[in-house]
Amino acid sequence: MVDEKLRYSDADLAEFKEILLKKIEKAQADLDLIRSAYMNDLNNGTDDTSPTFKAFEEGSETMSKEANSQLATRQEKFIRDLKNALFRVENKTYGVCKVTGKLISKERLKVVPHATMSIEAKNSQR
Repeated sequence: MVDEKLRYSDADLAEFKEILLKKIEKAQADLDLIRSAYMNDLNNGTDDTSPTFKAFEEGSETMSKEANSQLATRQEKFIRDLKNALFRVENKTYGVCKVTGKLISKERLKVVPHATMSIEAKNSQR
């Protein structure tokens, strides 16, 4: 078990758990939206338009699908990171910097709840 001085209290962990659960719920809803946009055939009734416009539209649609695919991939990683943070809450290691072993500030964790490094450790990597 992590030394009590080097971990957040159970009350703090419960607060972070709530933040993480809300973030996961929102991130999942966003991912569902991205996926539905990706799956949409985007046919806006332009079958009768000129061949030049049709080719442009198909190229645009392909770019849009690629962008949505990239967004979906990033969103899936974000959800995975949030779920990993939730796991760290459960085993009471949440908020401990993986580099310094010190507590990550509450302010940072409220903004970036899936953070695994303190600002100090993050800046030293640059």
